[in-house]
This record gives sequence, C-alpha cells and structure tokens, in this order.
Amino acid sequence: MSSPPTSVLRHTLEERTDFDEIIDVRSPAEFAEDHIPGALNCPVLDDAERREVGLLYAQSPFEARKVGAALVARNIAAMLETHLRNRPKQWRPLIYCWRGGMRSHSATLWFNLIGWRAGQLTGGYKTWRRHVVDLLATHPAKHQWRVICGATGSGKTRLLAALAARGEQTLDLEALAAHKGSVLGRLPNREQPTQKWFESQLADRIERLDPAKVTYVEAESRKIGACALPNALIEAMRTAPCIEICATQEARLAYLLDDYAYLGDNPAALASRLERLRGLIDNATLERWQAWTHERNLPELFRELIIRHYDPLYARSQHKNFRQINGARRLMTDDLSEEGVRGLAAEVAEINISFQP
Repeated sequence: MSSPPTSVLRHTLEERTDFDEIIDVRSPAEFAEDHIPGALNCPVLDDAERREVGLLYAQSPFEARKVGAALVARNIAAMLETHLRNRPKQWRPLIYCWRGGMRSHSATLWFNLIGWRAGQLTGGYKTWRRHVVDLLATHPAKHQWRVICGATGSGKTRLLAALAARGEQTLDLEALAAHKGSVLGRLPNREQPTQKWFESQLADRIERLDPAKVTYVEAESRKIGACALPNALIEAMRTAPCIEICATQEARLAYLLDDYAYLGDNPAALASRLERLRGLIDNATLERWQAWTHERNLPELFRELIIRHYDPLYARSQHKNFRQINGARRLMTDDLSEEGVRGLAAEVAEINISFQP
C-alpha cells in the first residue's frame, strides 16, 4: 500500500480556482481585517495563542516552535472534528497563512497525510494583498463605465439592482461598503468593512467583470462612509459617460421615506448623525431638524434636507467631479417605485453611449 505524500506542493494565486476550497489558517483577528473572498477561516492559532507564541519566539525560537507545534496540532485536530469533518476524500483545498510559512505548511502537510490533495499558497495572504493593490491600480481603466448620477433620493441604488436583474453588468459600491454614502447612510446593525476587506471585495468583483461589456456604477465621492475608493477607479468614473436620473421632488421624498424608514426607530441616533452637519447648516435649522427627529416627523425633515442640504451639495459636487455630466443623457421620472425603476432600467439599457477609451 502506497504512503500519503509527505511533501507540500506550493501553488500560485492564479491557480486558486483549481481548488475546491480556500482555507485561511490565520488567527480570527487577521481574518476579520481581510482575507481572500470566499475563504473559510480555520485558525491553527487563535489570537491569544499567536501572541503567546510570538512573545516566546523573541526569547527562544526553539521553545516557541515546541509550544506552537502543540497548539497547532490541537487546533488542527479540532478543525478536523468540526468544520472539515464532512469533507470527502477527493476534496482539494488551498491553504494560506500570512506569508506562506509554518502555519499553512503544517496544515497542508497534515491534510496531505490524511489523503486530501492539499496545496499551499506561495507567499500566503501577502501575495493576495499585492494582487489587490495592483489590480485596483490598473483594472479600472480597462472597463467601459457608465455612471448613474442623480440627486440624493433619485433611486440610483434601486436602479442598479433593476439593471442587474435585467442581466446588465453592474458594480454596487455601496453594497460593498455597507453604507448608503450620505450623511445618514450608516446601515442599522451593520458595521462597515475594514478598508482592506472593502478593497479585497472590490478587487474580486472588478476581476469578474467583462471589460467588453458596459458596467453601470453609481456616482460616488472619494469615500463611502469610512471606505475610500481607489484613485484609479475614481478617475475612471469621473471621466466616464453619465446618465442622470431627474426625479421630481415628491418622488424623491417618497423614495427616501421608504428607503430610510428605519431611522424613525431611533430618534436619538438620527439626531446625533445630523450633528455632523453643524457648521454646514445654520444652528437654528439644525436644531429644528433635530427636534423633528424626536417628533418622528421624517416627511418634513427629509423635505428640508432635500432642499437645503442634498440638492446644493449635488449641484456643487457633480459638475465639479464628473467631467461628462453636462453631456449626460437625462431621464425624467415621477415614479421611483420598484415598477417605476424597472421602467427606468429598460430606458437606461437602451441608451447607447459610445465608449471613448
């Protein structure tokens, strides 16, 4: 009977699609900051254990390796009894750690001894991070972007979803950033991703786009909440053809009241968010708005926000930042319901704007 392989085969990042699953054996904190999209976290050292071994290594590398080996063995045993218990014999995982060192080497070796055809990612997570940085610096210029513009409340995000439902190619930056992009854009009970995790998701999404097809994207500023867009993507968007949604004020108000309805559940939190406008809005107006939040008077609040904050901001930013906004195709609407937006999506899909690389 032949013995299982005892050597570890290394693989490039480009080979990752040849594997059934990607396993990240770094600590939970490392994984939470960023990881390869789709990877499963099976840490061979948890956060406390990693700190313990690191401190010991500074005193005695030999003792650190001995203690680390025992911890890794116990943790690999635990993952085999839990997360990986039902993986079949033919399962082929790709394993990575921080630099492609001992943590991923140990797991890969054990998996191969079991009989799985496991591989180790050369360079580990750092290889992935370099890939993300390089891709975000080069790929945006290769795509045919169409920027969906329109004042706050024009249903741009809903329009992107309707375009995607029609089979059009879209990039929803606000979904990746977990934020709606406005002063009130923080989502309830959901934190934004770290900057690195946002960039990893963005790189993964852009890499899957077909450069031969138009990609629709919503007009955004340089930051969506706390997440910063890469410079190359900002530049590609700002030079791209624009399609502007010109919705009536009443349609926008109805849309905002529906889309931000959850803000009425926590008046104190809403008033706190409005405080960020102090210095941009006169004190009397801001205090009136904050009083309306406590009265749950969202219709009056949003009506004034449209007139006194959102629209002036849009007028300043769009014409300053998007170079083709003056030549934008403009679609008029008084209906931003789901049915109305589906109609807009059909109109947008029919617009043929020549691509100037």
